[in-house]
Amino acid sequence: MSNKGVIHTDKAPAAIGTYSQAVKAGDTVYLSGQIPLVPETMEIISDDFAEQTEQVFKNISAVVEAAGGKLSDVVKLNIYLTDLSNFATVNEVMGRFFKQPYPARAAVGIKELPKGSLVEIEGIVVLS
Repeated sequence: MSNKGVIHTDKAPAAIGTYSQAVKAGDTVYLSGQIPLVPETMEIISDDFAEQTEQVFKNISAVVEAAGGKLSDVVKLNIYLTDLSNFATVNEVMGRFFKQPYPARAAVGIKELPKGSLVEIEGIVVLS
């Protein structure tokens, strides 16, 4: 018997490919990358980087809650940026969603993201 389960919520964008919003294995939840899609419209929220980042964290929060956790249970984030000059903005927006101790994190500059997004974030959660 598997202890693996798929996490899904209508409060975050539906998967736009062959993946799940998250997968829970034991007390660990693996979050798929979230881009700044508004769940109700499945459209990018705006062209503004800060607004995109805020929407991504809202989407992540919805998936974490659907898994039975809270943002303070996030232990690792990987952030993908099409422009690394937006790094300071990521820090500012992230500070509105997370308190110390912050999760471990990586930020990676890449050429492009799905649907023309400027930011994508994936993560790992350990439920308390």
